[in-house]
Formats: sequence, structure tokens, C-alpha cells
Amino acid sequence: MISAASRPYIDASVPVLREHGLAITTLFYKNMLAEHPELTRVFNMGNQASGAQQGSLASAVFAYAANIGNPEALGPVVKRIVHKHVSIGIRAEHYPIVGQHLLAAISQTLGAAATQPLLDAWAEAYGSLANLMIGAEAEMYSTAGIEPGETRPMRVLEVKRESDNVLSIRFVAADDKPLPPFSAGQYVSVAVDLPGDRHQLRQYSLSDASGKDSLRISVKREDALAAAPAGEVSNWIHANVKVGSVLQVTYPFGEFTPDTELDAPIVLLSAGIGITPMISTLNRIAIVHPERRVIFAYAAQGAAHHPLQDDVAAAQARMPNLHVATFYEDVGAVTDALAGCMDITRLPRWDLAETDVWLCGPLKFMQAQWLALLNAGVPAARLHREVFGPDMLDHLL
Repeated sequence: MISAASRPYIDASVPVLREHGLAITTLFYKNMLAEHPELTRVFNMGNQASGAQQGSLASAVFAYAANIGNPEALGPVVKRIVHKHVSIGIRAEHYPIVGQHLLAAISQTLGAAATQPLLDAWAEAYGSLANLMIGAEAEMYSTAGIEPGETRPMRVLEVKRESDNVLSIRFVAADDKPLPPFSAGQYVSVAVDLPGDRHQLRQYSLSDASGKDSLRISVKREDALAAAPAGEVSNWIHANVKVGSVLQVTYPFGEFTPDTELDAPIVLLSAGIGITPMISTLNRIAIVHPERRVIFAYAAQGAAHHPLQDDVAAAQARMPNLHVATFYEDVGAVTDALAGCMDITRLPRWDLAETDVWLCGPLKFMQAQWLALLNAGVPAARLHREVFGPDMLDHLL
């Protein structure tokens, strides 16, 4: 990826980035968005406010430096980021802007330690990565037949409350053109215009099977927490989207795609709003291979926070080899839920060495299940997870 002359400088950067990475990326975003306010329409400003985006980039820069000689480790992460980039309309001309401000932030933060050879090495490393991603993104745009940032108007057919904080929204193309194809597990970006002439994009997993005459997303309302503000886009959707509304929606993207077309056994583990890609997977399997053995386990705070229960019940009616396990922290009066956090030892047995396991949910949930599955004897190659932000890099750090 980079020259032999530059490699020692990148290797030497690893401990420096571990210590100063967040300071570098915080300064980077501050300076870049001040000079290029148009990019606030691309970047998630909610994550900016919470600090998640700065942390995500710090993790990415550190992981890149620590694994620059290990393309097998970086490849899946790069692929995931490319899908995310095309879903929000990143263009080739954005990369020089990012590179300029990233190098300036490194220089400003490190001061005299940021020697010219070090900056030159990072310029080379960034340029190599940028060229790789520009090429991959151009190919993805071309395959999809879209321009960067292109959206389509979608007319809302149904709004259904799934739980205390989740709405399902079903829509069709307002221009009456065919719906885009997608694989279970993929997501679309929804573009909204907020007060103050602010334009934002958010990604939501498609939560129903492919091949239907409509698309569905299920949106969790993100309430304010001590460490993060309320989700502006999710709250706007909950407050404003009604039957007949028109949403601007992107083409589907995402590389977390469980294989729904095979008939081999599969294990689907999720928690929270991570259930959405799993329901898309389950609903597709119920159509194409209803006899397939599926273990579907889900964890939530309680029944009031458990969305898409009707979909699971419909799948159970069609799939004789579907095994469902539900874990509630607060079981209450529910008699068929297991108490506590998800525990894989309480699931039906499966062939650990030969069965793929797919995970989606909060980082702590996936870390706990990943470790438990490895300790139980599941090969790492059989484990797959859907994550965003810094979470996608924790196995590299």
C-alpha cells in the first residue's frame, strides 16, 4: 500500500495515534466543516454533537496505521466503509478536502513531532487509501446505475407502531418505476430537511423480505441520553411521517448480507433495533426455504421494547424448523420469554463448526456474544456481525 521508505513513519505513528487520535480528529472535523459547511449535509451532525464521529475516525486512522501491512484485516473494513460512503453520496472530490485537513490536524496537534518525513508518509498512505476507495465507490455507483447523492421519492403506504419507540414505514416508488433490488441485511439512507435549512441523511435497515412490491424500514426513536442528544432525524420521522408522505430515499447498500437462498442451517442473534436486518433475513427465508432450520434469538429490555413480533409469529406459522428464543431483562408477566441477557447455552444446539452465526445489536451485546460463541467452539470464520462507527474496528484495535 505504501513505499518501504514511508512504512517506518507510519509504524512509529501507532502509539502517537493511540494517545492523540481523538484530539486530531476533533480538530480535523472542526476545521474542515468550518471551511466547507456544505459537508454538514453529508456528515451525521448528531454523531458530531455526541463525539461518536470523531471517535470513529480516530479509531479508523489508528486501525489503518496498526494494520497497514495486513490487507486481509483491513479489506472487510474498507468494504464496509465504501458501502457507507456510497449510501451518503461521497464523491471523489471530497477526498482531497479530507486529506488536506487531516494532515493539517496531525501537524497542528503534534507540533514539532510532526516532521516533514512523517507528514509525507501520511500523505502517501492517505493517498493510497483514497485511490482505493474512490475506485471501489465509482464501481459501486456504476453497478447501481446512480449518481453520487442521488435519491428517489418514495410514497408512504403504511405507518405501524411496532413498540414503544419503533415505527415501521412501508413505501413504494412515487415515480411508479420499479423498486431497486436488495439483499436481506442491506439498508437505505433517508434524507430529511430539518429546521434551520439543515439537510441530513440517516441509514435504516430494510426490515422486510426482498422481492415484494414495497419496501419497509423500522425506525427507532433515539431519545436523549446523558452522553448524547436526541436523534434529530429519528424524532423527526416519528413526529412527521404519515401515510401519503413522500420521503427521499437512496438505493440500498450494505455488505452484511446473510445468505437467504441456501437451505443450510443458520443462527440469527440480535438485540435492540438490531432485529431489523434479521427480520428481513427471516422473512426472505420463509418465502424461499420455509423448511430451513433457523435459530432466531432476540434480546430486549422487555415486551414493550420488542418490535416486529408479528413478523416472527408469521414466520413461525410457516417454518416448522424455526426455533425462536426471546430474552427480556424485565420479563414481567410474559411467560414465554427467558429472563436476563442473551445466553447461548440456553439456545437449541447446532453444529458449531459448520453453521454461520449472524449478530446485530449494540456493541456490548455483540462483544459478549462473540466471545461466548468463540469460547463455545464456533470458528471465527463462522461469525458475522453488523456494526457501524467505531464498533466496526474494535477487533483491529
